[in-house]
Amino acid sequence: MDLILTTFVTLDGVMQAPGGPEEDPSGGFEQGGWVFPLADADMGAFIDDVFARADAFLLGRRTYEIFAAHWPRVTDPEDPVASLLNRLPKYVASNTLKDPSWEGTTVLSGEAAERVAELKAQPGRELQIHGSGALARSLLRHGLIDRVHLLTFPVVLGAGQRLFDAGAEPSAMRLLESRTTSTGAVIATYEVAGRPSYGSFALDEEG
Repeated sequence: MDLILTTFVTLDGVMQAPGGPEEDPSGGFEQGGWVFPLADADMGAFIDDVFARADAFLLGRRTYEIFAAHWPRVTDPEDPVASLLNRLPKYVASNTLKDPSWEGTTVLSGEAAERVAELKAQPGRELQIHGSGALARSLLRHGLIDRVHLLTFPVVLGAGQRLFDAGAEPSAMRLLESRTTSTGAVIATYEVAGRPSYGSFALDEEG
């Protein structure tokens, strides 16, 4: 399976608590819910398309707890996101979660990168990771994420956890497609393309 990351970010790269003020206040973050005013039908259609390609989901501990508190309560079989999240296998990378209540959940304990590599070796279409910043950063450093759906919203927060922090692995990204929503969010899909290349605009010195 390919490992596909989908995440929401601000113009200054913040990905923390896009869905609500109480979603993730860690570190004193008080600006949660910044996606809500900018969500529209274009965003919803894209997310529905992404979920339709999933064969399993991979989540970090915090995102898993947020999802597990919400999605099992959405029981409409016609809801394209809830129906898949509740039905398909879910894997949560954690060394502390012992008894997950969400049906279909498997806890991946131990070294996350090794366990995820094992999952990727299984047959299937897409193993999808949504949000899960700490886990996503770790898997990017280990070269395990194949593609990234980056939904960038026209807002600057100035604080909060970022997808690409100071310890990010230098990586080249190849743009596969992009579109813009009615509220000005840019949805871009990138393929991870190895290491960056470098050059210089400096003028050649003449003898």
